[in-house]
Amino acid sequence: MNTNQGTLFRRDFTLVVIGQIISLFGSAILRFALPLYLLRQTGSPALFGAVGAAAFIPAVLCAPIGGVVADRVNKRNIMVLLDFSTAGLILAFTLLLDRGPLVPLMAVCLMLLYGIAGAYQPAVQASIPLLARAEQLTSANAVINMVQTLSALLGPVIGGVLFGAFGIRPILWVSILCFFLSAVMELFIRIPHTPRAAAGGVLSTIRQDLGASWRFIRRERPVFLSVVLVLALFNLVLSAALVVGIPVAVVQVLGMSDSRLGLTQGAMGLGGLFGGLLTACLGARLPLRRGGAVLLAASATAAGMGAALLPGVPALPGWWGMTAMSFAVMVLSTMLTVVLSAAVQGRTPPELLGKVMSFIMAVSSCAAPLGQAVYGALFERCPAWAVLLGAAGAAALTAVYSRQVFRALASDSGAEV
Repeated sequence: MNTNQGTLFRRDFTLVVIGQIISLFGSAILRFALPLYLLRQTGSPALFGAVGAAAFIPAVLCAPIGGVVADRVNKRNIMVLLDFSTAGLILAFTLLLDRGPLVPLMAVCLMLLYGIAGAYQPAVQASIPLLARAEQLTSANAVINMVQTLSALLGPVIGGVLFGAFGIRPILWVSILCFFLSAVMELFIRIPHTPRAAAGGVLSTIRQDLGASWRFIRRERPVFLSVVLVLALFNLVLSAALVVGIPVAVVQVLGMSDSRLGLTQGAMGLGGLFGGLLTACLGARLPLRRGGAVLLAASATAAGMGAALLPGVPALPGWWGMTAMSFAVMVLSTMLTVVLSAAVQGRTPPELLGKVMSFIMAVSSCAAPLGQAVYGALFERCPAWAVLLGAAGAAALTAVYSRQVFRALASDSGAEV
């Protein structure tokens, strides 16, 4: 780990941050526009949820492989290659749009896009401890998370304006430019890398590396497994409900425009930005053992969304309620995500970090596809307010269970009460 200087924003970390800003902005406008385009063209929440669920599967499968690669290959090269590949993928999608059936084309594009993202993020996460000192890990993670949420803020707002005014194609060309520029910038990043000998063939190396990370978690950090279970349950009962429910509620139930949907999702990005700023300021003083209370508060935001859609609530106040709760849920989830990432990074050896982080991301996210498919069907058959209130109740039960898990993790990692 580079500990020679005290300043966090040294040259290479700054380049990583700038590259992330450009790349994640391109990703944010795509993740806003492509599902919305599908929902507008088909009018089916069930199909919307099913395609979104299918898109998450490659992300779950590619994350562990990305973790193995991140621990063995220069992380800079991984970022460059995957950003160039994403630019090529979106270019191909743009050229094929309107020349074939929309649903299969959209499903394939989203699956590849999410698969690349799943392989990409372990390289970013594993590079942070190499570019920041141990006491800077929480702040460094907060900065990276703030970049992600800033992109999530600007992407939907700008994407909503572009989509409403010009359609899908300008968004595709803007995203291609973003990924290309990000890849070029990342060519100049220097991330410390120690080559490691492969353990036989490719499959043998992957199997042995994943086995090493599993043995470390099971023997040295079994509390990580409990954290993964909590995150998976929360993704199943709440995150999936919001991913499907917010566009359906704003566009179909409240009858708002694409620009208003962009503003609602932009509020989520603003909430993430605020949560990241708050986390960066507080640093290691955040109480990890209070994570259950944070999840319980996030459950309350889903209940607020459901209340905003109750019969008799006018559309405009309902939209403002949805938007305010979207902001709040991202403040809470961002703070918890940053603190959890720093706790895992601080208790994992560098040679295992990419694999351990990717394992946690993959397993905790594996419930999301199932949740999105189920919620897509529920939103098509049941009132949206009832679905969201039910999701809030299930999430609250998960939050209550999680209290003991976060206390154990805080004790294990030495976090302050």
